[in-house]
Amino acid sequence: MLAITHEHLKPGESLAEILFGLIMTLTFTLGAGLIIQDGPGAVRELLIATIGCNIAWGVIDGALYVTGQVFERARLRKVSDDIRAAADEHAAATIAADELSDLLGGASDPSEREEIGLRMARVVRASKPPPVGLKVADLKGALASFVLVFIASLPAALPFALLDDATLALRTSNGVLIALLFVVGYRWAGHTSLTPWHTGLALAVGGLAMVAVAIALGG
Repeated sequence: MLAITHEHLKPGESLAEILFGLIMTLTFTLGAGLIIQDGPGAVRELLIATIGCNIAWGVIDGALYVTGQVFERARLRKVSDDIRAAADEHAAATIAADELSDLLGGASDPSEREEIGLRMARVVRASKPPPVGLKVADLKGALASFVLVFIASLPAALPFALLDDATLALRTSNGVLIALLFVVGYRWAGHTSLTPWHTGLALAVGGLAMVAVAIALGG
């Protein structure tokens, strides 16, 4: 199942999905602590609610992934249409260069930027307009998003299955989620130039800050 995520999601996308799952689960479990009182069925209620939260947010995130992919293709289609409809090559090159502005940041020479824009504009004008509709890859990416969100936040449900005290289980679940935030930050920093320890600590501290605020408010 994890192989699906590596095949259809980039590291940055995978990180976003995992963080989304962890933070939403942390927010949910803290909120659940406000409304679920200690009692014989409290732990069971928290277990069911946490798993339900994981599934629900996995489905929602998968749907958002599909929406984002279709939107991005539609945006690129508009860019390509604008390039084709440009009055001349120079106008088309300007549109192409603007779209590639982040990648062309190191190309400080205006003539160099224009030349790259001209080449890209010619390629776009010589090709067919890109399709916009839903693709099978979108559905596979949505499944990958669901898997990441669900699996990443599933450990948060384990304390409710192993502990009888609802308050202790809730606090343990929060601790697990914060630890996972550190691990995720540490591991995913390897895809960037960021320092693993600093990144992991930054995410963990952010999680602790959320927990502290929630507890102060009665969570």
